[in-house]
Amino acid sequence: MKVTLIRHTKVDVPKGTCYGWSDVPVANSFEEEAAVTKQNLMKKQPFDAVFSSPLTRARKLAAYCGYPNPTLDDRLKEMNMGDWEMRLYDDIAKEDPHILAWYEDYMHLEATGGESFPLLYDRVSAFLDWLKTQSYDHVAIFAHGGVLICAGIYGGLFAKENAFENLVAFGGIQEIEI
Repeated sequence: MKVTLIRHTKVDVPKGTCYGWSDVPVANSFEEEAAVTKQNLMKKQPFDAVFSSPLTRARKLAAYCGYPNPTLDDRLKEMNMGDWEMRLYDDIAKEDPHILAWYEDYMHLEATGGESFPLLYDRVSAFLDWLKTQSYDHVAIFAHGGVLICAGIYGGLFAKENAFENLVAFGGIQEIEI
């Protein structure tokens, strides 16, 4: 099965804000960015099914690209950043010394009150394992950078060790075979 993953466009939060699971608005550049994504996505269609994170930034891009009613799945949300959500990383560092350890080992440690990368990977892998049991040939998934990284590892595009070097740009597209 071919899986086309689409990362949401830029968001409208102050630079340096931790926003994982938070339902944040898209940036003012949404229409311009989404038009490019839609054009690039036209080359990838048709899709048997379309899925999306329930967060607005993913759903809004899906709708703009012609999919106003994707199947929503919580397993496609970005990493839950727990107590750090909607706070500036610089402010977090002043109050939560755990973030310094997290900076050094974010591939294993969880955000305070949130998820670790392995938990995110398990969640995304569970979705992809389920998807493999379905009879689709080609599906689209509108989601987040962390989800695309997990899918890239799952699909063998890159190793876990250099996963974040392969972060897809906002509005970008990644394809895997499962």
